[in-house]
Order: sequence, then C-alpha cells, then structure tokens
Amino acid sequence: MFAIIQEVGWPIWPLILASVVALALIIERSVSLRRSRVVPPGLLQNVLDDLRKQGVSDAMVERVNAHSPLGRVLAAGLRNVSSSREVMKESIEETGRAVAHELERYLTTLGTVAAISPLLGLFGTIIGMIDIFASQGVNGANPAQLAQGISIALYTTGLGLIIAIPAMIFWRHFRALVDSFVIDMEQQAVKLVEVAHGERRG
Repeated sequence: MFAIIQEVGWPIWPLILASVVALALIIERSVSLRRSRVVPPGLLQNVLDDLRKQGVSDAMVERVNAHSPLGRVLAAGLRNVSSSREVMKESIEETGRAVAHELERYLTTLGTVAAISPLLGLFGTIIGMIDIFASQGVNGANPAQLAQGISIALYTTGLGLIIAIPAMIFWRHFRALVDSFVIDMEQQAVKLVEVAHGERRG
C-alpha cells in the first residue's frame, strides 16, 4: 500500500482521507443504529405495566427518557398523559422528529463521500492523463513519466470506486434502517396514546 501511495503521489491523498471518513462513519453508525439500542424490545410493555400499576411519576418519566431513543418518544407522551389525546400526540410527534433527526446524524456526510469518491478518482485520472501527454516530447515518450501517468489514472479510478461502492451500500442501508425505526416508534407511541386514553387494553 505504501508503495502505491509513493507511486501515485498527491492525487491519492484525498481518496485516502475519504476512505478513512467513510470507514469511521460506517463503524459509528453500525454501533449506534442497533435495534436493541434504538427500539429495545419490551420497553413499551414495561411502560404500560408501570402506567397501570402506579401511574405516571417524574422518576418513571426520567427513567424511560434516559433509556433509549424510543424511551424519549414514550416519555414525551407520558409527560402529557393527563392532557387530551391531541396534545399527547403532538408532544410525541415533536420529540419523534428530533429523535429521527439524531438517528440520521452523519448519514449526509456518508452519502457525500459516496458521491464524491468517483469524482476524486476521475480527478486523479485527469492528472494521470496530463502526465501521459506531458511525457510525449520531441524525442519520443519518456517511459518513466508515461508509466507514472498510467499508474495515477488507474489507481485513483479504482480506489475511487472501491470507496464509493461500499459507502453507497451502507448509506442506503442506514437510511432504510432509520426509516424502519421511525415507523416502529410511531406504532408503539400510538399504542401508548390509545392505552392511556382507554381506547385499547394493550
């Protein structure tokens, strides 16, 4: 790898930086967007059980709020459980939008890396082509400069695609994952509202 970096030169550095950023974001989002961490199973049922047994208390609301992103959404409803159905739903929706925004954190950056990596590779290809044309002198081609131009063109193009393809795959995967989490949280929040207002038993 070090030999490739030496051979290609400065055009490869932006691609290396993009690969490091993409890898860091993929690892961070893979850890943060685990279902057990975002929408833990059994949380809603525990909240409903506590609600039936002892009602809503400040300690219960804070405990649920600190539990997970789903907990934050449910806690917003619990704070307004004595209000009307519409007020309770509005508070849940407001918190839900904030939680969804946090779940989408860094995804724009990952999508940007996926989009610009092929362009960085194309930029390296152009630099390589310039070196190839520069090697053509009146006395014929300079073999060393010709070889360097070809190396820059091929390596940067290939590396740009190697970065862009997995970055795009993970970006789409994380977007779909966040959408599924948001839908799941909405369904559980609606169930909480309906149980709190006596429209269903859970």
